[in-house]
Amino acid sequence: MKKKRFYLSMVFLLTLSMILAACGNKEESGEKPANEEEEKPQFISILTGGTGGTYYPLGGSFAEIIKDATGIDANAETSGASAENMTTLKNGDAEIAFSQTDIASYAVDGKLMFENNKVENVKAIATLYPETIQIVTTKESGITSVKDLKGKKVSVGAPGSGTVANAEQILEVHGMTFDDIDKQDLSFDESTQGIQDGTIDAAFVTAGTPTGAVEGLGATEDVVIVPIEQDKIDSLIKKYPFYVKEEVPTGTYGLESAVTTVAVQAMLVANSDLAEDVVYDITKAIFENLDKVTHAKGKLIKVENALNGVGIDVHPGAQKYFDEKGVKEQ
Repeated sequence: MKKKRFYLSMVFLLTLSMILAACGNKEESGEKPANEEEEKPQFISILTGGTGGTYYPLGGSFAEIIKDATGIDANAETSGASAENMTTLKNGDAEIAFSQTDIASYAVDGKLMFENNKVENVKAIATLYPETIQIVTTKESGITSVKDLKGKKVSVGAPGSGTVANAEQILEVHGMTFDDIDKQDLSFDESTQGIQDGTIDAAFVTAGTPTGAVEGLGATEDVVIVPIEQDKIDSLIKKYPFYVKEEVPTGTYGLESAVTTVAVQAMLVANSDLAEDVVYDITKAIFENLDKVTHAKGKLIKVENALNGVGIDVHPGAQKYFDEKGVKEQ
């Protein structure tokens, strides 16, 4: 009997020591129990663009929605837009950002301006709306075609912005380069102010229409949006499939008729280190509160289109929400 008790005691102690050792190893490895959720961040930054574009006011609406729905304090921050935003996320200095779909693809694939600066820690939340490439000038300039830009002072967007790549590619299909223009590197606000002051002749603006900076210009000048001809659109889409045909509608900026151009898409991306449940909550908050978005582009944001043309891997948290809603890429 004593031997039996001794044997059972030894078995109990051995079992207990194995359990304690396993717990110790789990703590050392940094693993969390399955039922322990990752801590929700108290604050997130949403990188947008310049104050004259569309990203900034939309980011402000998203920040309010996220704060109200999730309790996470969110703030929309101005920036140099797409390319700068991707680099900032790479450096871990923000959590969420707006970007053009083409720029996000360049960043993740390590192409063009990201050839030596590949971004590996960013995933998509969703695509939002078309980003229209608007070549802005005035009637007084006499510019009516892309070819007319030759020799003129033309802003191609802020350094690091996606607009720069759009301008370069559009000039390319017209047999031109930046060497054919007097290139200026200005934000949207600086560009429209320059057109108004007469210090520049035209500007590339890639943003949802109507764009605040261009609306401001239209209050004092007769705005002209330079059209892109169909054959050039076809050439552009063939070489760069992320473009789509688009138009600036009649009445926008006082236009008497619609203007044919091209667009990429605006998208929302996140640092891939953000917890799945946090991104799920953020995604759900945005798409279920679109009625609270004050900018006109809010009407174009639809959950059923959220995966169209996304171009990069979707964050698991966002994917979980879209799976629940039955959303698939069309």
